[in-house]
Amino acid sequence: MSQELKRDTLDTRKVYKIGEVVVTGSRNETNVRHLSQTVSVVNRSKINQALQASLLPVLTEQIPGLFVTSRGIMGYGVSDGAAGGISLRGLSGSTARLMVMIDGHPQYAGIFGHPIADAYQSFLAERVEVLRGPASVLYGSNAMGGVVNIVTRKMQDDGVNTNFRAGYGSYNTLETELTNCIRKGRFSSVVSASYNRTDGHRPDMGFEQYGGYAKLGYEMTKYWNLHGDLNVTHFNASYPGPVDSPLLDGDQRITRGMTSFAVKNHYEKTSGAVSFFYNWGNHWINDGYTPSAGEGPQDDRFNSRDNMMGVSLYQSTQFFKGNRITLGFDWFRYGGHAWSEYVSGENRGTTSELVDKHENELAGYIEFRQDISPWLTFNAGLRADHHSRIGTEWVPQTGLAFHLPHAIELKASASKGFRYPILREMYMFPPQNPNLQPESMWNYEFAFSQHLMEGQLTYGVNLFYIDGKNLIQTLPNPNGSGMLNQNSGKIENTGIEIQSAYRINHNWSVDGNYSFLHMKKNIIAAPQHKLYAGANFSLGRWNVSTGVQYIEGLYTSVGEKESKEDFVLWNLRASFHIGKWMDIWARGENLLAQKYEINAGYPMPRATVMAGFNIKLHTPKR
Repeated sequence: MSQELKRDTLDTRKVYKIGEVVVTGSRNETNVRHLSQTVSVVNRSKINQALQASLLPVLTEQIPGLFVTSRGIMGYGVSDGAAGGISLRGLSGSTARLMVMIDGHPQYAGIFGHPIADAYQSFLAERVEVLRGPASVLYGSNAMGGVVNIVTRKMQDDGVNTNFRAGYGSYNTLETELTNCIRKGRFSSVVSASYNRTDGHRPDMGFEQYGGYAKLGYEMTKYWNLHGDLNVTHFNASYPGPVDSPLLDGDQRITRGMTSFAVKNHYEKTSGAVSFFYNWGNHWINDGYTPSAGEGPQDDRFNSRDNMMGVSLYQSTQFFKGNRITLGFDWFRYGGHAWSEYVSGENRGTTSELVDKHENELAGYIEFRQDISPWLTFNAGLRADHHSRIGTEWVPQTGLAFHLPHAIELKASASKGFRYPILREMYMFPPQNPNLQPESMWNYEFAFSQHLMEGQLTYGVNLFYIDGKNLIQTLPNPNGSGMLNQNSGKIENTGIEIQSAYRINHNWSVDGNYSFLHMKKNIIAAPQHKLYAGANFSLGRWNVSTGVQYIEGLYTSVGEKESKEDFVLWNLRASFHIGKWMDIWARGENLLAQKYEINAGYPMPRATVMAGFNIKLHTPKR
């Protein structure tokens, strides 16, 4: 039995032919077969094959039901016209309903409450785990629709690895990355730096990004270890506005950072951790102006500094055969200061306050898992989450996992997700409303999966139904003039997700996924049909992968000016191993030169190409 399966949280005497250990569906390392919810894993080999600087395009291909908006060859940006909105089953991270984490630590901006897409770069990730469905029992608010957890890189064996990757291509686009990994005895480290830039495929669409990441780890004893990390990214972005009303001076200067420190223990029957994290961001934004509409340069510039800190403590214990109980505690404090600074006009030299506020979240949770028989596992969890302004939210979930003959797994679950209103919705810009209450939803799900041919062929099908209430919408003010944010929205989404992979032989493998989403109310950036089919071929020094993605029923705008897109994208990537320490690579995207939009008014580039090289240096253990 593999070491990974020996660390399974349930009965270690069972022999499992198939199993993948994850940490996102449970705070401790757990075989996915025992979870009643679905966790998809994108490993390092898939990330490497994609040859992308950003993680998000890889997730769009590999995760059914997940879609990421885009508007150019590189860079997502923020504010008006921004992209990088992540939606899962019709619930969007741009509205703080989907959580992105790094090693289990939430990454959303303290004021705006949503993830910043340009902060999630490929050099960070050993793998990415995506929990499809509510994860609020373990992670609280903003995990209402699901979780994307980036598990950072680590070196398994003693030695030193250094990798330098560089590429250049369409629209004067440059990508570079340097990573050094060290492991010596009890000490390990990962240090990465990157620089990326592009002119963009339209005027005034330049993007430039600097990034750095460092992680240090030390195994104090056989059972205790500690690690700390730091991740900082800065980007300068320009957005040109929609093509029918071009924008000038739409500029952004954004810095995002995070740091964490954790102490972990791992015994035979109990494991846990205590961790501290701190995220911060500085934002400077010029919203620009539209000359064709008779506008002139803006007098003011938006500025903000936000932060989020937290402490997480949990311990998971096996009290008797086939049992696991996890007790956890979380404390979060988030918020920030936002203001407008006037650089011209009659108010030049003054500032206008927008918000200066922090709020706290304190929570405790329990998760219970029990093997009822060799073919059945029961899961249940409950979270009590207290918000400093709103009060206490109770969050339950339950589910069953059936382990049937012929490597068949059946799962059934019911789970609640919730989201506290964010500071922007309550206090910034009309139509703010400080009296907003939490959003909530229930997700009911049935999943079937099977492994065949000793694991060479795997496939799975998920059926889900989402029932949500109290969603925040902007509607006419019932008690006055103008518009007002109100808890009046409802969602009722149903869908099916299919995923499969087949290792044909040593050289060939294929994979694919499909999702269908039915919504009673159409929303932006959640396609009705999403299909991906990919293949990978490896022979000698060559590795070639290709994929076709089909999108149908993607709304880019709703309401009176409703617009919808259908398109097919074909991507191709190849690498050649020149020698012991060097590869060359190339990738082509949208090779069918499709004309399409994901953000209304922002046509995507036609066919683009990139090419470059990797230098890999390895010093083994002496």
